[in-house]
Amino acid sequence: MRQVVCLSQRPWSASPTRTAQLMTRLHDAQVLYFQPPKDRWDNRWREPGKRLRPGLILCTLPPAPEGDHLPGFLQRRGQERTVRFVRGVLERRRFSEPVLWCDSPAGAELLDAFPCRGLVYDCAQEWDVFPETWEEELAARADVVFAASPALVRRLSLYSPNVKLLPYGCATPMFTRSGLTRPAALDRVKGPILGYQGTLWPDLDLTPLLYAAQARPEWTFVLVGRDAGSRLLPQLLELPNVLYLGFLEPVDLPDAVGSFDVCLSLLRRRDPAPDVLPPRVFEYLSTGKPMVAMLRPGQVELFPDAVYAAQSPQEFIRLCDDALREDNPRLRDRRREYGKAAAWTERVDTVEQILSSIGLF
Repeated sequence: MRQVVCLSQRPWSASPTRTAQLMTRLHDAQVLYFQPPKDRWDNRWREPGKRLRPGLILCTLPPAPEGDHLPGFLQRRGQERTVRFVRGVLERRRFSEPVLWCDSPAGAELLDAFPCRGLVYDCAQEWDVFPETWEEELAARADVVFAASPALVRRLSLYSPNVKLLPYGCATPMFTRSGLTRPAALDRVKGPILGYQGTLWPDLDLTPLLYAAQARPEWTFVLVGRDAGSRLLPQLLELPNVLYLGFLEPVDLPDAVGSFDVCLSLLRRRDPAPDVLPPRVFEYLSTGKPMVAMLRPGQVELFPDAVYAAQSPQEFIRLCDDALREDNPRLRDRRREYGKAAAWTERVDTVEQILSSIGLF
């Protein structure tokens, strides 16, 4: 059976990350998923690994000193502690020369910690919290590099001759299943619903939505997602035609998105990966519903044959009008096909085909 050691910068959570989505779907594989500690007092590393499902074990790395201000010997001691811990888990779990999968440059510190069959680096964003040399070394030594956007492919190709585009995916079946029900909070809504789902970051530009909500009081605008300090959210919630449903569990999200008449995609002002398409886009496409997306000047259009792309608040509201008037079954079918092609099962099939072609699987 295939053995994979995943060193992730992202903790396991109820809302699966890209790495978790890929690791849980690998076929005929045993996976050890090492997540970072929450803080310096996190003692979960002392606990035995948690079996999340057959073939997938979650382990928490021990806390280690961090920061350039620490003396070198403390950094080395922390790294040595992590190496001993990982080696111990592999020995107890009888892992022998597994494939090493890293989703951040942090994995560069452990490249020689244990013998491995091969190295995979999966890059889904720009990393500015790690030394640039870490990512250069990781990419250069990787047997294959997966990159979530064309811009990342171009940059990482400077260090590796084997970089493959692997966009984000989505849980397509959840958004295409029958029997979706409108959330109770939307029961009394009359007229069209235009909705956005995703984390409300401090730098999320909600200006187009505010402009449209003020100009079209007969429309209802719905926001779904965790509030991470959005600056414009309080102002938006003063409007009678704006509703905020808060964070929804993944199992409940399709019901909310299924209630939208038009799906909205907005921009962050300081996006760590500006041309990476988030899962939200593929979830919208899976429904077949019209989508209006904000783009930066000069940005390549998202699915130009299926998505309404705007570059100003004025164009945003005009395209929302067009989307609400849309009556074209072919467009709906085309979007659903894009969503189907982006299913996580399809992404994993691509990964396994590439790893098999280079002898890692």
